[in-house]
Amino acid sequence: MDLYWLPQCPDWKEAIGVARRGDPPWGDLVKLANMRLDFLQTNQLDQVLERSTSESAAANPKAKPIRLAVLASSNISNVLPSLRIAALRRGLNLQIYVTGYGQYQQELLDSTSPLHRFSPQVVLCALDARHLVGGIDGVSGAEAVDSAVSRLVELWGIARSSFGCQVIQQTLLPIFPAVIGNNEHRLATSRRWRVSAINQSLRCRADLAGVDLLALDSAADQHGVDSWYSDTLWNRAKQEIQSAAAPMYGELAVRLIAAQIGRSSKCLVLDLDNTLWGGVIGDDGLDGIVLGQGSSQGEAFLEFQRWVLDQSHRGVILAVCSKNDEANALMPFDDHPEMVLSRSDVAVFVSNWEDKASNLRTIAQRLNIGIDSLVFVDDSPFERDIVRRELPMVAVPELPDDPASFARCISDAGYFEALSITADDLNRTQQYQANLQREIPQGTATDLNSYLASLKMELWAAPFDRMNLKRIVQLINKTNQFNLTTRRYTEEQVAVLIGAPDVVGLYFRLTDRFGDNGIISVIIARIDGDDTRKMVIDTWLMSCRALGRQVENACMNVLAASAERIGATEIVGEYIPTAKNNLVREHFRKLTFLPVEESPDLRSVWRLPLESYVPFDTFITVRES
Repeated sequence: MDLYWLPQCPDWKEAIGVARRGDPPWGDLVKLANMRLDFLQTNQLDQVLERSTSESAAANPKAKPIRLAVLASSNISNVLPSLRIAALRRGLNLQIYVTGYGQYQQELLDSTSPLHRFSPQVVLCALDARHLVGGIDGVSGAEAVDSAVSRLVELWGIARSSFGCQVIQQTLLPIFPAVIGNNEHRLATSRRWRVSAINQSLRCRADLAGVDLLALDSAADQHGVDSWYSDTLWNRAKQEIQSAAAPMYGELAVRLIAAQIGRSSKCLVLDLDNTLWGGVIGDDGLDGIVLGQGSSQGEAFLEFQRWVLDQSHRGVILAVCSKNDEANALMPFDDHPEMVLSRSDVAVFVSNWEDKASNLRTIAQRLNIGIDSLVFVDDSPFERDIVRRELPMVAVPELPDDPASFARCISDAGYFEALSITADDLNRTQQYQANLQREIPQGTATDLNSYLASLKMELWAAPFDRMNLKRIVQLINKTNQFNLTTRRYTEEQVAVLIGAPDVVGLYFRLTDRFGDNGIISVIIARIDGDDTRKMVIDTWLMSCRALGRQVENACMNVLAASAERIGATEIVGEYIPTAKNNLVREHFRKLTFLPVEESPDLRSVWRLPLESYVPFDTFITVRES
């Protein structure tokens, strides 16, 4: 059980030696973290990270700090380095606080405890199976399970109300031997049965509470319990997670944190020859490629395509990046009878003889997403190596030789980890394809106003509601480029804004003649506590799919009207620069705000007196609810 999708580091001793002797920049540490490291190598890199984090992270604005508190009932010291390195792999500077041994409940309840002073952004409930099941001895059946899970639900509630944080609950490892064998489910007093029942109940209760699960039981099913747990290690050190499994534990846990803050990938970019089918279409022709029933390899490519299509259906954008004549590349999509993927499943299709790094840049540009949102899948070690060297921000899995294992490799890598699936996710490919259709006439139009008018756009504006809460939170935590402040909020924090009298929380859905763009913008504005006439914009973000269509102007009209309705006479906006949001540096100036101050780091504050505000004329029909 290792991180086999990452490339091996052939000169690890030399690389870690150089890092130990110097003060490596943050980017070099991230590069090392993205190698296939075992437990010992992970700990070695963690030692370098701990020594240099303060300087390296502070010097790099991409080193996003995250405070993680671990509520533990056992000794978890062996997994802490793996948590930090898994975070480093994603450019996160993870600061960890672990509650005292067996003291998690006391620290959670005591508002003066070190846990409260730490004020975590994420709480991980890492409670071992013995601790939870041992607390329900003497009680049988469903009552025992409900008692154990209810204790956890109470902990979740306290953590979220105290810190407004993301809560992660690990499921229980199935560590107990069976008592009666295959039909253990018939013995409700057995500890093995109780672990299984608790895990099943956790899935239901976590969904209701908005808590994210670290599914250790599923990982144990895949890798084997013995890969995760050792009775000997437990008896000697009270460690439930084996050291050899620590890198995987850290990887699985940090994926959930990364997904919460929008660090999951968005687009799966596929090579064609020997990746989606066997053989070379330009040489072998349509009848010569290996795909479909009749051979084990052909069936393997077929199964991989089915998995890729499943990813598209759940919201991952698909793109093609191939060295081929386009006509040849399109032939299997159009004419091969056993092809699962169709041309309509692919948002961007790039097939030419340019280098793949340049084509990946083109794909990201056409989709209007960050290049670090791409996962590039190619059977060629040569192409993978070039892309890793030229575009280190692109995820490039180390594919196995057998196409039967392609899907499992990419799945195990967890690039597309998601905490929930929204209706907009399910329509993602169609939205991007429609967006490309919009851009084609825009790029050729001589009269932009006529083009915008021809779109017949409608912007539906509504206050935050429970029905669309998950999509609102998803946008808040994933949007980077058109985001004035890049503040991130949990579902719990956004939920309390619904119906709040001193807050304007708005979401906007855009439709046009090409279809529904989904929810594309979110604004949170609050009445200033010291001046009820002043409304301060806390958050304003928009999907870049909607750029260039006057949407920000229409949203401003709605915001101004909303502010006036609750008695505000001026709106204050703030721009907080990040590595990705230079796009909106002049946003408030364009909306006729007046500058108030600008810091040397380009942070700026703006104000708009509503008495002088003149609503923008746009080609968008606004419909408010």
